[in-house]
Amino acid sequence: MVRNKFSAFVYVIIGLAVIGVIAQLFTNTASFLTNIIMMLGFGVAVFAVIYFVFLKKRTASHDTKKYKQAVKQSKSKYTNQNNKPRPTSKRPQPLQMKKKLNKRASHLRVIDGNKSKRKNRATF
Repeated sequence: MVRNKFSAFVYVIIGLAVIGVIAQLFTNTASFLTNIIMMLGFGVAVFAVIYFVFLKKRTASHDTKKYKQAVKQSKSKYTNQNNKPRPTSKRPQPLQMKKKLNKRASHLRVIDGNKSKRKNRATF
């Protein structure tokens, strides 16, 4: 019940505001436009002050810098691959396939352990 009264009150206020704006527009157009321009300018000025004083000083975190650097490196790596001209033949030659496979360095390495000692699994 209270909600209905409140929403009706808000609608009445908005309606009166619209009527007032329309009346001001038709009766005193020059003053209305200068007031609108001044309000917009003041809003932009306040936003600029808040942005440059409070928001601009925030520096990116260390992780964000690392992420941006990785994205840049990845883009440069994969754009170079895509720009290479492709051979006109439909079937690539076998030698070219081997070269492509050998180009990439493996990110895994083999760790040599004690190969001479073998565990006897039957005793477990």
